[in-house]
Amino acid sequence: MPSSTGALNRAAETVPPHAWFGVSAVFHYLGPSFAVLLFPAVGVLGVAWFRIASAALIFAPFTRPWRTFREVDARTRLLLVGLGACLAVMNTAFYLALDRLPMSLVAAMEFVGTLGVALYGLRTRRNLAALALALTGVFVLIDVTWANDPLGLFWAALNGALFVGYIVLGHAAARSGAGAGVERLGAAMAVAFLILMPIGFAEAARAFGTVELVLAGIGVGVCSSVIPYISDQLAMSRLPRATFALFLALLPATATVIAAVVLAQVPTVRDVFGVALVMAGIAIHRPPGTG
Repeated sequence: MPSSTGALNRAAETVPPHAWFGVSAVFHYLGPSFAVLLFPAVGVLGVAWFRIASAALIFAPFTRPWRTFREVDARTRLLLVGLGACLAVMNTAFYLALDRLPMSLVAAMEFVGTLGVALYGLRTRRNLAALALALTGVFVLIDVTWANDPLGLFWAALNGALFVGYIVLGHAAARSGAGAGVERLGAAMAVAFLILMPIGFAEAARAFGTVELVLAGIGVGVCSSVIPYISDQLAMSRLPRATFALFLALLPATATVIAAVVLAQVPTVRDVFGVALVMAGIAIHRPPGTG
């Protein structure tokens, strides 16, 4: 895949990493907002299967996961298996949480896990102030309340923990450049598909007789696991891990905007103030090594 790898590397170098992160941030909740609408017809595990299966199918022709596994060393194979298992369990836990809890609460718990990653990479008072602003904005934006659903909270906490794993393993995959990172992402997605196959296929099979549901399931996979994960690799190849983790503070803000556009949930003044604080934190943050 030399031409595809070269094109991805050029895209990563030409387009600012912040732009790629912005694309990922939009689709991070756009895809799940569509997925929630499919839960009654396809089932939670069925939608999770469609998400991973369609993404694996789309990645396979140009990433050639079988070749990636054959050519990499044993340590990288372990990384790919770990990333694939993380993707499979994280996405399933995410949907199981969304089926029982409001998206705002799940989003808040997902972000909290990344704070440790961001804090670990802090080197200056300026970046500490940036983190404080972003964190304040998140808690203004989202009214974090405990739900009366321990199982839902368990799935949300598991998703949040695995999201940290995705950041760490995804960054490790991107160290050799965006092209190689996407190749490894395709291999990891194939692993995720094998793990999820016996879990979600039975529910997903119920939708096979309805073309509209199949197309909707594929659309969820494209919006949730193809566009954002490729964008993540393009961004991760140039952003330090701590910077990428801090930028994840944008996710609650994009969730608010998407809710307004897709679900007609108009944000309140409090919501707008929270978004402003998050954006201020991102604006004053400075990556390590810059003057």
